[in-house]
Amino acid sequence: MVLVLAVSDEADEVLRADPRAVRAARLIVACGDLPFEYLGYLMNALDVPLVFVPGNHDPDISGYRISRAGLPLRAGLPAQPPWPAGAVCAERRVVDVAGLRIAGLGGCRRYSEGPNQYTERLLARRARALARRARWHRMRDGRGVDVVLTHAAPEGLGDAEDPPHRGFRALNWLAARLEPAWLLHGHVHPHGTAAGDHQLGRTVVRNVVGRHLLDIQPGADARQFPAGASRAS
Repeated sequence: MVLVLAVSDEADEVLRADPRAVRAARLIVACGDLPFEYLGYLMNALDVPLVFVPGNHDPDISGYRISRAGLPLRAGLPAQPPWPAGAVCAERRVVDVAGLRIAGLGGCRRYSEGPNQYTERLLARRARALARRARWHRMRDGRGVDVVLTHAAPEGLGDAEDPPHRGFRALNWLAARLEPAWLLHGHVHPHGTAAGDHQLGRTVVRNVVGRHLLDIQPGADARQFPAGASRAS
């Protein structure tokens, strides 16, 4: 079991002042729209890995890639990415961190000329490419994806009615194809109310705006565990 701190959209000033409440976490996952400075603080304060995808208020991170030697590149040249040193960008990637396999797909529906925004058609194309990468990993070692990390919600599962916060059908398709235990997203602010979990096949969909602690068993079905096995804090 891996204790995961999931964060998104709203920096927790109480946590910034005193991170002891989440000290036991072994991994941080971030679903976008948080200052990279805040994410870097959490990663360093807890001394654990951090995996993230971008939100619509984050800078454009397209074009960066990590070489086989671990060197960050952009346009084929060494370049310092804007995210914290040591953090793992899961955008359009399948990564193995802290014993969990995570697939990431950030951004939201296009509503302006800003970065990290997509039409349904473009997001569907990105989802298909991510599913192919996950399939390659499964064929190589037999392991499926434990967590899909997104910024937007799947359509009809925790999204909102206004155009920027409508979910993507492509994320429903992606969860059905990969069958992760969890799909974690942000973007939709619950404004102090409990957002509640949603079920999509074997996948539990959770809005992690703010901060949440979750116990995640690698290779497990989230439905096997009682509600108390995951908790907000």
